[in-house]
Amino acid sequence: MIELSDNELMFRFPEIHQEAHLTVNFQRTLRIPDDQRDYPLPPGLGRFPLFHVDDYAANLPATWSRRGGVFLPMHQTEAMWISFDGDYPFAVKVATGKMNAVSGEAWTEPLMGEPQDYLVVPEQPWLDGYNVGHGRIRQFVAAPLGQGDTVEEQLTGEAVHGGIQIMAYPMKADHFEHFFSKRDRFWDEEICLEACAAPDMGLAAGGLMRQRIHEDPFGLQSWEQATASRCFVHILNSRHFQQVTGYAAPQEPPSAERYSLAGLPWFELQDDDFAALEGAPPLQQVESLKRRRVREGRSPLEDSATINPNQIVGLNASKASSGGSRC
Repeated sequence: MIELSDNELMFRFPEIHQEAHLTVNFQRTLRIPDDQRDYPLPPGLGRFPLFHVDDYAANLPATWSRRGGVFLPMHQTEAMWISFDGDYPFAVKVATGKMNAVSGEAWTEPLMGEPQDYLVVPEQPWLDGYNVGHGRIRQFVAAPLGQGDTVEEQLTGEAVHGGIQIMAYPMKADHFEHFFSKRDRFWDEEICLEACAAPDMGLAAGGLMRQRIHEDPFGLQSWEQATASRCFVHILNSRHFQQVTGYAAPQEPPSAERYSLAGLPWFELQDDDFAALEGAPPLQQVESLKRRRVREGRSPLEDSATINPNQIVGLNASKASSGGSRC
C-alpha cells in the first residue's frame, strides 16, 4: 500500500509486519558545481510538493495517466536528493527513466545481488545521484526529455520514460525478528534548453559529490520480493506547473556560490566503516550535463562555489539513518 501525505510517499506492508513502513520524500537542494572536484553533501531546502497524477490528468500528458503515480515540479537544471526514513529495514530500488541509479542497468523488478542494484534503508538515509564509485555520485539534475541530456537518453538512445521510479521491498518478518531482537545494540555495532520545453522531465548527471552507496549487510535472501510496491514519480517542468495545477511554481533555489558566501553549512556523512559498492560502469561513462552543454555550444551553467572547511558539518552515520537532519 502506498499513501501520499504531507508531500511524502508512505510505503506500508502490514501483512508482513506491523512496523513495516517506509517514507520517501524528495528534497530541493543546491546544484553543486561540475568542475571535477568532490563536494560535500548540500543541504535540504524543503520537500518538493507531490501531487496525484489522477487529480490533474486532464492537464497532463496521456502517458502519465497510463502510468499513474505522482508528480513534482522542477526547474530546468535544478537539483534534488531523495530522503528515506523508517526503522524497519527495506531494500529500495531507484531508477530514473527506468535506468537503475545504483547499477546503471535497465529496470527489472527482482532484486539483483551481483552487482547489487538497490539501497538498504535505514542504513542508507539519502541518495543524491548516480553511483559512479570510489565513494562518489553524480548529482541528480533535472533536464527536459528530448535533448539527449538525461541518463536515460545517454544509455538507451531514447526519451521514453523520464521521471523517477521507486520500488520498496520490506525485510522478511522472520529475518527482522532475527536481526533486530536486540535492535539498539545491532545498529550501534553494525551501522547507521532554456526554451520552454515539453512538460516531461528526466534526470541528468551533475557534479561529483562524496557519497558512499553501502553494501547490503543482510543478504539478498532477507528481502520479501514477492510483496513489494512501486511508484512512478513524474517530473513536471516548472514552466508548466501553474497551467497544470493553478498554483505558482516554487522559486528556484539559490546558487551554490551564494549559499556558501552566506556561511551556511554543508554536510559530510561519517560512514567510512561501511563497505561501499563499486561504481557502475554504465554510469561512469555518462556525460555530465555541463559537459554536454559546453560540447554542443549551449549556454553554460552557473558553476562555482568556494566552501570554507569550517562550513562542513560532520554527521554520525547511525544518527543520520534514524532521521538525522541535513537542513
